[in-house]
Amino acid sequence: MADQPGEQFLRGEKTSPRATFLELFFDVAFVFALTRLSNRLVDDFTVQRRLFLPEAGQTLLLLLALWMVWSLTTWTTSRYDPDQPALQLVVAGSMFGSMVMAVSLPEAFDTRGLSFAIGFVAVQVGRPLVLTVVMRHHPERHIAGRILAWSLVSAVPWIAGGLAENDARGVLWTLAVLLDYGAGRLGWPLPGRGRSPASSWTVTQEHLAERYQQFIIIALGEMILISGFTFSGSEFAGAQWVAFAITFATTALLWRIYFYRAGTVLGEAVAGSAQPGRLAESATYTHLVMVAGIVASAVGYEIVIAHPGGHTDPAWLTVIIGGPALFVLGRARFEYEVFGRVSRSRLVGLGVLVAMAPLMTRLPPLAVAGATSTVVAGIALADARRARGRPPERPSPPSL
Repeated sequence: MADQPGEQFLRGEKTSPRATFLELFFDVAFVFALTRLSNRLVDDFTVQRRLFLPEAGQTLLLLLALWMVWSLTTWTTSRYDPDQPALQLVVAGSMFGSMVMAVSLPEAFDTRGLSFAIGFVAVQVGRPLVLTVVMRHHPERHIAGRILAWSLVSAVPWIAGGLAENDARGVLWTLAVLLDYGAGRLGWPLPGRGRSPASSWTVTQEHLAERYQQFIIIALGEMILISGFTFSGSEFAGAQWVAFAITFATTALLWRIYFYRAGTVLGEAVAGSAQPGRLAESATYTHLVMVAGIVASAVGYEIVIAHPGGHTDPAWLTVIIGGPALFVLGRARFEYEVFGRVSRSRLVGLGVLVAMAPLMTRLPPLAVAGATSTVVAGIALADARRARGRPPERPSPPSL
C-alpha cells in the first residue's frame, strides 16, 4: 500500500495532526471576510435602512459560501498531507480565492457579483481538480473526481447569478448553494458510481477538531475587531464605554461557553465515537450555526456601541438578542454531539432570550445588550457551578 502511486499525498502516521502554519495563514483571509460580512449587514441596518429579511437572506447566502470554502479546505487538509507541495498550492490558491470573495462581499449583490462568483468557483473547482490530477493513479481518486463534477454543475448558477441582476441573482445563487450543500449531504452521488459522503472519509480527528476550535477563535476575534474599530471611532461617551465593556464581556462569555467543555474535548469525542466521520460531519454544520450566531452578535453589538441610546429598532433585536440566541442553540446541539445530552442551562437561557425579545422594543439598545449579556453570563455561571467539585466529564457521543 505504501508504494501505491498517490499514497504519499494521503495523511500517514508520521504526519503531524496539528494545523500547519500555512493553514493558520489561510485563516487570516477569513478574519477579513467575516469583518466585511459584518460591515455589510451593519450598513444595511443603520445607513441604507433596507428591508431586513431580503438583506439577511443575502448575508446568509454569502456566509454559506464562505463556510463551504473553509470547511472543504479543512476536510481536505485533514485527509491529505498538507506538507506536500501540491496541497500547499491548493491551500494558497484557496486563500487567494477567499480574498477575492472577501473584497467583493460588500457589493456582491450589486456591482461585484461576478468577481465574488468567480472567486468561489475558482476555489471549488480548482481544489478537486488538483487532487484529481495528483491522485489519478490511486484507487480513491474518485472522491475528488465526484466533488469536481458537482462543483462544475453548481458553477453554472454561480456564474450566471454573477452576470444577472436584481432578484435573479439571489434566485440563481440560492440554487447554487442548495446544489453545493445538497450534494455534500448526499455524498456527491454520480450515476453508476454511488456516493462518497464525507462521513465515510478517513480523516485526522485531532486535526479536524483543532481547526473547528480555531475558526471559533477567528469569529470571536472578528467580534473583538469590529467592536474595537467602532468604539475607537466613537465619541467615547459614557454610554459607549459601557457598551464597549458589555461587548467585551459577552465575547469572553461566548468563548467560555464554547470551550467548556465540549469545545475542548471535541477531538477526543470524535476519536471515541462509534461513527467518527458522521460526528465530524455533523460538527461542521453545528459550527456553522455557532459562527453565524457570533457574526450576528458582532453586528448587534457594533450597533449598540454606535447607538447606545434611544428606542431599539425591532430589526436590531434580531442581532442583539438573536445572535447570542443562535450561538446558544448551536452550542446546545454541539453539547449533544459530544456528551449525548443538553444542559438545562442552555435550554433555559435560550428560552429566556427568545421570550424577552418582544419586551425589549421600548428599551434603548444599551439596556437590551445588558440584559442579553446577563442571560449569557447566567449560562456560563451555571456551567461553572455544575462542574464545581466534580471530575471533568468525559465525552460520550451518541449515535447520530
